[in-house]
Amino acid sequence: MGTVTGIEIEVDGRRVRLPEGASLLTAVRAAGIELPALCSDDRLSPAGSCRTCLVRADGLIAAACVTPASSGVRVETATEDLVQLRRDAVELIASALPPRALTGMPDNPSELAQVCRSLGIGTEAAQGAGGRGGDDSHPYVRLDRDLCIACGRCVRMCAEVQGTFALTLVGRGGDTVVAPGTGGPWAESDCVACGGCVDTCPTGAITEPGPARGLTSASRPAAARTRTTCGYCGVGCSLEVATHDGEVTAVLPARDGPVNRGHACVKGRFAHGYLTSPERLTRPLLRRDGSLVTVGWDEALDHVARGLRAAMEAGGPDAVAAISSARATNEENYLVQKFMRVAIGTNSVDNCSRLCHSPSAAGLAASFGLPGGTDTFDDVERADCLLVVGANPVEAHPVIGARLLQRVLHGARLVVADPRSVGLAVHADVHLRPRPGTNVALFHGLAHIMLTEGMADEEFLRARATGLKELTDLLADYPPDRVAGITGVPAADLVAAARLYGRAEHPAIIYGLGVTEHLHGTDGVRSLANLAILRGAVGTDRGFGVSPLRGQNNVQGASDMGALPDVLPGYGKVTDPAVRARAEEVWGAPVPERPGLRIPQMFAAARAGALRALWVIGEDVCATDPDTNRVARALDACPLVVCNELFLSETARHADVVLPVASWLEKDGTFVNFDRRFQRVRPAVAPPGEARTDFDTVRSLATVMGVDLGCPTPADALAECGRLAPVFAGLSHDRLDREGAVPWPCPDPDRPGEAKLYTERFATPDGRAHLAAAPYLPPGEQPDDDYPLVLVTGRRWAHYNSGSMTRRGGNLALDPVDFLDLHPDDATRYGVRDGAQVTVESRYGRASLTARTSEQTVPGQVFCSFHFPASGVNRLTSDQADTVTSCPEYKVTAVRVAAL
Repeated sequence: MGTVTGIEIEVDGRRVRLPEGASLLTAVRAAGIELPALCSDDRLSPAGSCRTCLVRADGLIAAACVTPASSGVRVETATEDLVQLRRDAVELIASALPPRALTGMPDNPSELAQVCRSLGIGTEAAQGAGGRGGDDSHPYVRLDRDLCIACGRCVRMCAEVQGTFALTLVGRGGDTVVAPGTGGPWAESDCVACGGCVDTCPTGAITEPGPARGLTSASRPAAARTRTTCGYCGVGCSLEVATHDGEVTAVLPARDGPVNRGHACVKGRFAHGYLTSPERLTRPLLRRDGSLVTVGWDEALDHVARGLRAAMEAGGPDAVAAISSARATNEENYLVQKFMRVAIGTNSVDNCSRLCHSPSAAGLAASFGLPGGTDTFDDVERADCLLVVGANPVEAHPVIGARLLQRVLHGARLVVADPRSVGLAVHADVHLRPRPGTNVALFHGLAHIMLTEGMADEEFLRARATGLKELTDLLADYPPDRVAGITGVPAADLVAAARLYGRAEHPAIIYGLGVTEHLHGTDGVRSLANLAILRGAVGTDRGFGVSPLRGQNNVQGASDMGALPDVLPGYGKVTDPAVRARAEEVWGAPVPERPGLRIPQMFAAARAGALRALWVIGEDVCATDPDTNRVARALDACPLVVCNELFLSETARHADVVLPVASWLEKDGTFVNFDRRFQRVRPAVAPPGEARTDFDTVRSLATVMGVDLGCPTPADALAECGRLAPVFAGLSHDRLDREGAVPWPCPDPDRPGEAKLYTERFATPDGRAHLAAAPYLPPGEQPDDDYPLVLVTGRRWAHYNSGSMTRRGGNLALDPVDFLDLHPDDATRYGVRDGAQVTVESRYGRASLTARTSEQTVPGQVFCSFHFPASGVNRLTSDQADTVTSCPEYKVTAVRVAAL
């Protein structure tokens, strides 16, 4: 038998067992006893400042939150003198506050008000005069200094969980209150609106405005609550959605969320105002005489069905294509691809992973066997060296960024490879700033150093990898000095970074779109994976592999479900007869054997007249796809364009039929997050007006076309997917309702999913990891005298994708302008002053932005986001694309800048 670890103590006569390092407060709560602890939050380090959790331990009075528990201690909590001491401490705190601290929210009392009630402290105890003012400048946070007790919970939340350090305590003695660290208004501070301060405040000093005002850590809304998974980025935060009279009143992070652990970001926490925007589409629209007019669902679907039949009669099944959605549920994506293959008879279905992480799927599958990250983030977070490449998780994936930062602040070494000095880069031990488009050379340079300095795991390479000789021969041409010449990264920094990663005991690689969105993005993914293979850091206890950060909520799941032109659900190739036979057995219909069109090929076929019907589901391709002028021409050339949308997007304006659909807060199903975890999505409110879910829309259209897709419910769709794809066979809505999150592969309903992959063998045909010997090739775009700057596009913290949801709410007040970031030297060179309107022009188009000078970028490079379609940023980007997957080269566009 193993040794039982932990400690055992006695609390009011009850024996409790605790892990080493637990506090007396943890022991008391484990015994089922509640104590007031106004300065304590179990997500934070203890402070011991309020003295409201006093207990007696072996005869000595102590603050339970800061006193470690030790075996054999006897704890008393309920003696008359202890109750009086706690009551005195709470009365002292309440006495400095105005009466409204205890009476202002009778239906939603603060933690302090609840404690007072439990101790028999009446409202007369609050004798403070008030008058210390507040701060209403922020759209999502309100500060009432009169209610602040200087417990410091908000300050510690901002520092220890979020890692922004935006708050501080100011003043002396009884006048001490919380304030933004910058000293100015809250809205102008470094606050990123994660909401942690609101959730932890015990008094209501920090609240969110509107119907949710007064929500605190102990004061959850009395209204109905729905547990769901966030529909913004691919982190997969678990959220509790509070509703009243059919409307969302607040969204709070779930304390037991497997990824977010009681944390959230500004988007998931607050950006739900779009739900009730007057711009929401509530009835179908049909184009008549050049204008979109409101019609009923029957007429709209009948028009679509006739158009699809006409397209098939004119050009066969391949004259129809669909772009499914990374914003939709797994079940919706499954049904879309089934509709295309069964009802239409084509494999021409794709999703937006084509534009972001298709090189991840191709590269990771070629290197390891499966198109997903190798390790759970819980393991990645334990790494002693983090190599973060082409990603800015602090802004694009804030909850992950915060967890990574805390790991670094607690001692992990950090190497960041990114052209800009943002986010985690400012905390890095080594910050590599390669020229955009030179990733492959950079990774080869690191691999060269690892091999020449003996940092490779030779035993792992012999037993579990292949391709070492070919890679070794190639790496001879990538010594540090040559790589420095290609990438612009000093040779000494290359060596330092290689040694940090190569000598770490448990390294991990985390990467983003800065690796994939290139002409040679798949080569970049494979060359990056080489580092983990050389180190023996994948599938072993010596490291935590390679993890791609997914940009959209279900970009992993959309591909998992087979919304791709060359694979079926579970990534079986459509060209494989055995894979098709399995699908045909489940579906009772033939599956076409020829791969369909990818998204760029769809647009090219439309412009050429070969594609006659295109269904675009939840993607604003006229805003987010590259070279958007040509995308718009493709839509205009296609005889039938159908668009499922929340709002009248630019793509919808080019459509012939626009179908109003539900958002993620109005849907039932599942998402898959960036580390392959299936999690439940549940509707908190009903869609507005006549809007329907994408699931119901697909089924309705199939019915009009005389096709029975089966799968009457989302749960049925996931169950059917499991029968078709063995890697999902162990998953079901019932299981996820019980267990919360389950990673795939999960072939058995009675066994856990595989969080860490490849512990026994890789999923490649020979069971080995495959090193890639791909030479560095230059990017498709090069600056010249006419276009001297290189534009990189990416995300900013307050917005999401085309901004259709985040720009319809308070987030727009936080980030109202589409900036072009450029170095002060370039601003001087081109006569651009900070804050001026500028024209940015490429070989493909023109955009209008606001200049912002900063040394976050290096001379010769500029950066902007793609959250404001009106700016026209993606009119600038080229049609250059990854040679393997057709992923666009968003990260390298030659431009010129001129002041207006």
